[in-house]
Amino acid sequence: MNPARRRWLQALALALAGAPATASADGVRRGRPIVFPRDHGAHLETRTEWWYATGWLGDASGAALQGFQLTFFRSRTGLAQGLKSRFAARHLLFAHAALSLPADGRHLHDQRIARWSGDPASPLAAASTTDGDLTLGDWTLRHDGQAWRARLPAQGFALDLVLTRSQPPLLQGDAGFSRKGPQEQQASHYYSEPQLAARGRLQADGAAAAGSAWMDHEWSDELLHPEAQGWDWIGINLFDGSALTAFVLRRADGSALWAGGSWRAAGQSSQSFTPEQLRMTPGRRWRSPATGARYPVEWQIATPAGSFALRALLDAQELDSRGNTGAIYWEGLSELLDAQGRRVGLGYLEMTGYAAALRL
Repeated sequence: MNPARRRWLQALALALAGAPATASADGVRRGRPIVFPRDHGAHLETRTEWWYATGWLGDASGAALQGFQLTFFRSRTGLAQGLKSRFAARHLLFAHAALSLPADGRHLHDQRIARWSGDPASPLAAASTTDGDLTLGDWTLRHDGQAWRARLPAQGFALDLVLTRSQPPLLQGDAGFSRKGPQEQQASHYYSEPQLAARGRLQADGAAAAGSAWMDHEWSDELLHPEAQGWDWIGINLFDGSALTAFVLRRADGSALWAGGSWRAAGQSSQSFTPEQLRMTPGRRWRSPATGARYPVEWQIATPAGSFALRALLDAQELDSRGNTGAIYWEGLSELLDAQGRRVGLGYLEMTGYAAALRL
């Protein structure tokens, strides 16, 4: 990274740390209805937002299994609100892409970042406020009614995917109002789209393959309690059509500050978990040779819907995004096992705050 760009990012990070988290009348609040397709789009009145897709292609039980992750983030800077220039840095847009190849022991990732004024017609970086449509250079994520289409030509790989809806969106928490801490304002609007039928290519020279995907969209004004060090989260598509979400926000000593999640069997309504109903117990850890962070790559998970084991299919799935978001986190393809040790689902495990406390 050139010195001028590094200085600009450092200055902007300082500004972001002090940016006000004031919400508008359409900000995050209990009782606000989630309305589609509008809520597939951006919510510029809120401070932080992300669109996050994970999944796998190939044979779910075979050596050809490949995992993918792509995330578009938006962060309101609190700067230049009174300027009319289309170059005013009212928002940052950044994106991550990753490819996991368990059979080869490889994990590839890439990232992008750009300033954005909030103009939806901006050609190089923009996010629609009426439907899901994000552009960051030559990386795009677009919703077309029944599917999300992603094209991310990255360094060493290229995600070209169609993720087609097979179930209704799952509104997390209380009809899409998802608590993330002991205080009411520590919350987001959050919905998931589990059991997406995935098809496409994960490498430029690869053949098209099919699999399964999960989409999360979340926006917030104040997501984390001051004591929160980071979180552990899973989104798992079970082979019987069920979907399991679970998350725990941790203090610096590793104790649980808040927890939640949901279970939805195919064709049924969802069941939300209270903090008292969920336990995520870490097991074996992997130490990153790059950052020294020690991540639990095996877990025991107890929920009202049953108890499971979770196991990473590749230990080395850490993403170092200090070049744009400043965060170091672990995001990886994992398998869900039942009480008899049988693989019953695949999905992604995300762990933040192990290298340093996460700040949003």
